[in-house]
Amino acid sequence: MADFRINASDNVAVVMDEGGVGEIPFGHKRALVDIKSGENVIKYGFPIGRAVADIAAGEHIHVHNIKTNLSGVLDYEYKPISSGSAVEKSDLTFMGFRRKDGSVGIRNEVWIVNTVGCVNKIAERIAAEVPGTFTFSHPYGCSQLGEDHGFTQTILRGLVNHPNAGGVLVLGLGCENNNLAEFKRVLGDYDEERVRFLNSQDVDDEIAAGVAIVRELRAFANGFNREPVPLGELVIGLKCGGSDALSGITANPLVGRLSDKIIASGGSCLLTEVPEMFGAETLLMDRCVDKKIFDKTVNLINNFKGYFIRHNQEVYENPSPGNKDGGITTLEEKSLGCTQKGGESKVVDVLAYGERVKVPGLSLLDGPGNDIVAVTNLTAVGAHMVLFTTGRGTPLGGPVPTVKVASNRNLAHVKANWIDFNADKEDLAALDAEFLRLIVEVASGREVKNEVNGYREIAIFKDGVTL
Repeated sequence: MADFRINASDNVAVVMDEGGVGEIPFGHKRALVDIKSGENVIKYGFPIGRAVADIAAGEHIHVHNIKTNLSGVLDYEYKPISSGSAVEKSDLTFMGFRRKDGSVGIRNEVWIVNTVGCVNKIAERIAAEVPGTFTFSHPYGCSQLGEDHGFTQTILRGLVNHPNAGGVLVLGLGCENNNLAEFKRVLGDYDEERVRFLNSQDVDDEIAAGVAIVRELRAFANGFNREPVPLGELVIGLKCGGSDALSGITANPLVGRLSDKIIASGGSCLLTEVPEMFGAETLLMDRCVDKKIFDKTVNLINNFKGYFIRHNQEVYENPSPGNKDGGITTLEEKSLGCTQKGGESKVVDVLAYGERVKVPGLSLLDGPGNDIVAVTNLTAVGAHMVLFTTGRGTPLGGPVPTVKVASNRNLAHVKANWIDFNADKEDLAALDAEFLRLIVEVASGREVKNEVNGYREIAIFKDGVTL
């Protein structure tokens, strides 16, 4: 099949011939009709920009002849749709770890959470001594002011509270702004058996002291055993990176259908990457459960545009060079593909950066599209795993299983050491069933490639002054 027309109202098709068609590369767009300068280019049934030159039928459509229609802060009208997804509930279970507070983890690891970047290497040396222990380096926790300091504490609190960790050592230096006493005030109530603390300046040998605590935490975590847990207790983070033109045709719709299944079963899914909602935001706004959530969604979108404007940056400096190479031309086009990861379910909540999930269903999470910042954000708010679609490939992984879903079969084959699942298959029913089985297996302990490779990182959003 040389061309693929996504929606009957589209005036473009995606070139699907692996060798391209003439001078039009694979995954790029070809005009189906003559399009006059100033007219909208339609894909997914919606405008993805306007022609800036006359385009003849059959001609290549890309950055040379189409520009975004998007502008700055906008007013929106609430136009709720009558219904969301009609997906049936699943009675499947996974084998998870039930914690003392009733929460469920899909891993039973010991994590070292650093209050400050100064102790990163100490944490790494301690973790190396005890199998099943992981630490996540970051440069913050001191010399930050205001909101940035709060961002750091919020994300670290989310990691400490994450149920995938059966035990946590909070490791400090002793003189940092985010010292243990200060961080405990932010952390609030905690299980003293599960969460322990160590100031490196307070002991003669911080490595030996840390290893002793981690071994005790490992013994505590070993007291938990896997047990059957309903699928509806899963919290799933949704992410895409290194997207191509097939991301919105194969991988993102697949994840969207899985999201609807999880939500129908009582679970939670989290859609972030706010800049990659620009141009598709009204589709999400129309799915808001009520006017209150609609208003929060409007603020989410406009406030993030304001963030760009405050820094004198072009709001629509997106897609990335790799996206463009893969056939994505404008931010509207990227967003219309990106938001499909949220399926068709109602939007039930809008969360601040790092804010924990409060209600089951589809929540929108404030935060940028940067891959590792977004994966960290999703982890901190409670995602048991992150479903990460990609058309270009990436080895990246966060503290939780980061399931890589390839949009095209070539990537799945060439980068099999990164990719966990190939979404480029024609039998959708079989594809959905296979993907759901994988998610249950991952929730029950099956390692994904980022875990096998040892690729686990975090990054914390920063917007202000460093002293």
